[in-house]
Amino acid sequence: MIKNPIQEVTNKLQYRAIGIVKGIYKPNNIDQLNRGTLTDKEGKILEAVILGKAISLIKKYINLEKNHFWIVYPRNKNIHNLHLQVAGIWDPYKLNQVDNNNSEKDPNELLEELNLNNNYFSIRGELVYVNTQKKEFVIKICSSPPSKKSKYSSFKIIIEGEISLQFLNNFVSLDVIRDGSTLRMVKYEIFKKIESEKG
Repeated sequence: MIKNPIQEVTNKLQYRAIGIVKGIYKPNNIDQLNRGTLTDKEGKILEAVILGKAISLIKKYINLEKNHFWIVYPRNKNIHNLHLQVAGIWDPYKLNQVDNNNSEKDPNELLEELNLNNNYFSIRGELVYVNTQKKEFVIKICSSPPSKKSKYSSFKIIIEGEISLQFLNNFVSLDVIRDGSTLRMVKYEIFKKIESEKG
């Protein structure tokens, strides 16, 4: 059984922003692995940081000279400025138990069997802003369940695409593809209006 790099949601109102990107990670400083860049096969360079839990995996198993599928959390300040937080590595042969039937398959094929592709992102949260002229919108992602203590418990992601203003403040689930530094919506599903806690 191959572990899916992007797990099925356990709750239809589960917030998340997670994706998979294939590329070569290069640390800015060889003594400090956690900050660096991810270069994809088109040569596009993205800023990246490696989160704590992934660092020990990389030190132990990963050859940084090679391409890998990275499980990432996206962050951006505008649609042309994507920054990735690396949460893990998807390597079906080194880091997963693979049954022998799949041992000849290319990881890209295995990914397709899981209905995923390189540069796919699953983004789920509240639609908080729509710019119909620029054809972009903003999704607010909260930690689940949202914590009142931390001001860092939510963040916003800007996505290219068209979505109706009538869906503002609804919970939406998006299939998104990374194109260079831009996250572009492929399709969306509307779930329900999110009630404001103020009232």
